[in-house]
Amino acid sequence: MEKKAKIIATLGPAIYNETKLKQLVNLGVDAFRINFSHNTIGIQKIVSRIRKIEKSTKKKLSLIADLQGVKLRVGKIKSDNQKIKYNQKFTFDNNRSLGDNTRISFPYPKILKKLKKGNKILIDDGKFTFVVLSKKGFAVKTICKSHNCFLKNNKSVHIPNFYIAFNKLTLKDKKDINTAKKLGCNWIALSYLQNEKLIHETRKLIRKDMGIISKIENKHALKNIIKIIKATDSIMIARGDLAIDIGHSEVPKVQLSLIKKCSQFSKSVIVATQMLESMIQNNTATRAEINDIATAIFQGADTVMLSAEAAIGKFPTQAVSTMTQTILSTEKYKRQHIEDFKNSIISNRDPVKSILLSVKDIAYNSNVKAIIVFSNSGKSAKLVSAMRPAAKIVTISPNVNVSRQVSLLWGVQSINSRDANGWKDMMSISKEIIKKLKFIKKGDFVVITAGLPFGKAGMTNMIRLYKVGS
Repeated sequence: MEKKAKIIATLGPAIYNETKLKQLVNLGVDAFRINFSHNTIGIQKIVSRIRKIEKSTKKKLSLIADLQGVKLRVGKIKSDNQKIKYNQKFTFDNNRSLGDNTRISFPYPKILKKLKKGNKILIDDGKFTFVVLSKKGFAVKTICKSHNCFLKNNKSVHIPNFYIAFNKLTLKDKKDINTAKKLGCNWIALSYLQNEKLIHETRKLIRKDMGIISKIENKHALKNIIKIIKATDSIMIARGDLAIDIGHSEVPKVQLSLIKKCSQFSKSVIVATQMLESMIQNNTATRAEINDIATAIFQGADTVMLSAEAAIGKFPTQAVSTMTQTILSTEKYKRQHIEDFKNSIISNRDPVKSILLSVKDIAYNSNVKAIIVFSNSGKSAKLVSAMRPAAKIVTISPNVNVSRQVSLLWGVQSINSRDANGWKDMMSISKEIIKKLKFIKKGDFVVITAGLPFGKAGMTNMIRLYKVGS
């Protein structure tokens, strides 16, 4: 039984070798994430290994370039595990020299200038809290309100209820986009966006066969969520930073709301952060973690993601296996109770979407084994995936990068093939592929969708019901 939801594994030293990468792919990984917030020296070798595995497994694999964005960070400190005592006074300043147990660099003068007494400064993904007491110039005096506080180099900073506009790509992000294009990445993930402006700027810098994932990490993005969903190709619910910004107890309802909205607009959604956090150190998951994965799948997520569990964890293969088994179990229940999980999609008078919506009803017939989608740009593949049909989805594209991109979508088996040059050729290609698909037998029905004229992206306007062997 093949899972429909997809799995992203974050690249890191724990899985860099070819044997480990291949194990993860065989266990259910569909895409690899490159975190550009960390050192990417030597990443080209890892990408080459992934493409080699892609050929040997005959499974298209997506590569995601996750940009750093405007994540605020402290500077470096003399001892990379400096203890700060509870109720100790501590200074954040604009001095770029190495920090110590009394101060650390915070190289953002505009923010230092705007900080006021009572503001909280959260360090290291919200682990440690400092409260502003006073400031003098670009030096802000605070008091540490956390026990067992240990500061490390370059750790993240979050300031709750504090707004400063970030509407342009950083120089680092632009450089990393160029690197991602050279590496052959299929998706660009945008961090800390507040509205749709970064999406439009990024769209001008990437290839047409690359997709954009918008990471939702702050309340400003939530205020502009409809514009963001319409402008992007996919949403990632980055629950770590989002929880710090809106409060941990608010995240579950926001997750459900975002998945529903993405479904309505036929956009894919990724659920990320701490899905199997305990498996960084342990070879089994907690019951709560299993429940978390299952909840995301029940709600309709396309994809779930492993971060440190894969990148630096002690048990990356066990983590992927756990995730795959949880997805399979949950999806089995969903199939048995299909009426409870059908999606509602807004067509917005889009004729292409309306045509493809009719495919969904046809595909719920048990005799229909697959939907074959000819998709030059990937748009039709995304729409069919969003409909969550019961039949398997097989996408065909002449562009290998589009094939890799759509392999991240729910239920999609992606095949790279030559483009059809006419109606007869389309049927010929379909029949060739059907012969290779072991789950389709003589007498089964297959729905074939394509656009006429062939070769023109975004023009799906044809549906054919084909009986295999007729």
